Amino acid sequence: MLGTIVNTVAVIVGSFIGLLLKKGFPEKMADTLMKGLGLCTLFLGISGSLKGENSLILIISIVLGAIIGEAVDLEDKVNRLGSWLENRVQGRKKEGDSKTSLAEGFVTASLLFCVGAMTIVGSLQSGLQGNHEMLFNKSMLDFVAAIIFASSLGIGVTFAAAFVFVYQGAITLLAQWVAPLLTDTVINEMTCVGSVIIIGLALNMLGITKLRVMNYVPAIFIPIILCIFM
Repeated sequence: MLGTIVNTVAVIVGSFIGLLLKKGFPEKMADTLMKGLGLCTLFLGISGSLKGENSLILIISIVLGAIIGEAVDLEDKVNRLGSWLENRVQGRKKEGDSKTSLAEGFVTASLLFCVGAMTIVGSLQSGLQGNHEMLFNKSMLDFVAAIIFASSLGIGVTFAAAFVFVYQGAITLLAQWVAPLLTDTVINEMTCVGSVIIIGLALNMLGITKLRVMNYVPAIFIPIILCIFM
């Protein structure tokens, strides 16, 4: 778990630095920075989506994931949790203020920190071999990303550290059981599906769409099942 713990701490420290920097940003600069991050996120999503080998797996995963996500309504639950945390952390907001900024930061950062082959392979290496090098490298990347995203998206990025800890920690602890299922093909398909979701996230950040991105998250895990039959 050492690699996951280091990664979690890196996200927390990076996000706090970003929050300190945020205070010095004029509103116009913050908006421009946010749009720039949206473009970078779009690039990450497009490049990751090219790793998929079977478009049918992508389509089925997105459809089934959306059905599951809408049935459970993950987006609404995350927004309500975000509003509750925001009120606890910042106090009651004035009427008319946004109450979803914390949830937006949490969802955006959680997906970016946890979607990708580096997360899965690094966690498997950590659990099976005690080799934390890949997660240490990922920690440095996430540290820098946390600074940038917290400076625009706020304190919600800090809470994404909890998702990193739970998600990566679960893969690490269950490595000997899940490793046979997470072949290179499965990891590539999971990365592809997650990256398509990140493209949707980027479109939201750019103000082009208002997709309920969190409701697509279950789709990331569908390829584990589909690849057994396809």
